[in-house]
Amino acid sequence: MRVLFTSLASVGHTYPLIPLAVAAREAGHEVHFAAGENVHACLHRNGLRPFRPADSFYEIYAEDLEPELTRLRPDLVVHEWGQPGPAVAAERAAIPGLWHGFGRMFPAGIGLERPTLGRPHLDICPPSLQDKDFLATAERIELRPVAYSEPALPEWRAGTSSRPLIYLTLGTAFGTTEVLGTAVQGLSALGADVVVSAGNVRLGEVPKNVAVHSWVPQAELLPQVDAVVHHGGSGTTLGALAAGVPQLVLPQGADQFANAEALSAAGAALQILPGKLSAESVAESVRKLLPRSSGYRDAARAVAEEIAQMPSPGEVARELPRWAGTE
Repeated sequence: MRVLFTSLASVGHTYPLIPLAVAAREAGHEVHFAAGENVHACLHRNGLRPFRPADSFYEIYAEDLEPELTRLRPDLVVHEWGQPGPAVAAERAAIPGLWHGFGRMFPAGIGLERPTLGRPHLDICPPSLQDKDFLATAERIELRPVAYSEPALPEWRAGTSSRPLIYLTLGTAFGTTEVLGTAVQGLSALGADVVVSAGNVRLGEVPKNVAVHSWVPQAELLPQVDAVVHHGGSGTTLGALAAGVPQLVLPQGADQFANAEALSAAGAALQILPGKLSAESVAESVRKLLPRSSGYRDAARAVAEEIAQMPSPGEVARELPRWAGTE
């Protein structure tokens, strides 16, 4: 069977699809991946045959993909929530398709068009955190979220340490010197080791217990940490939950405020809204998350157990022929 995956050309939209695409390839299916060139390197490394439709850079429109559907003649198109164009193209070509989520169903008004075609959804969000209206109305195929990142993580701490390890990131699109610097100031006073993924933000000199990197392989780091402080992006949110790690969310935009609310309601996180952010509020919040006996950690572990029970990418990949109608 030939399967075509499509995504926006960004880490936050491409990485969630890679585990299933790899599982489909390993199950013997021929896999191709339509996306802008910005994400081709990681797709090539995983043998996913990436290509750029027409002149698309970030978003793919229906007209961009239609000639490629004629050329490839896929049996199934997996189009992520941020890409309505490929879904329309597949519908016009009478090719079966599946939406692929990247977290909770996002609210309207964040700059993305919500899915409208009546097709099933590969849903990587644990039901306890998913939008209740979406749960009640959508045809869902549960799929365990598997964090993906590149490549191997270096040893962050030499030898053994009794100090807590805290991970701080504001993702690839929302980091600012002001917010990141404020968070570093608060975390550096906690007697912990802090790993910062700063992206393109320049922080200058930081305390000795803070290690700043432009990027870290998050999937390998998360199981090692005691708390995560982040912006509320879906990838970091689900990765931390799968590792059973409590979170402090500093939402900045897009779907991050809705994610922060859902995590807080589940008891697995605290949040600080932009107008309330200070070094003191960050330090005070993380102090509440760090104890091994904290209710936040217990709630995070409960969600981790829920995630572990969701079908794996390999299990879902074996069912793809059924959704393509090729069984």
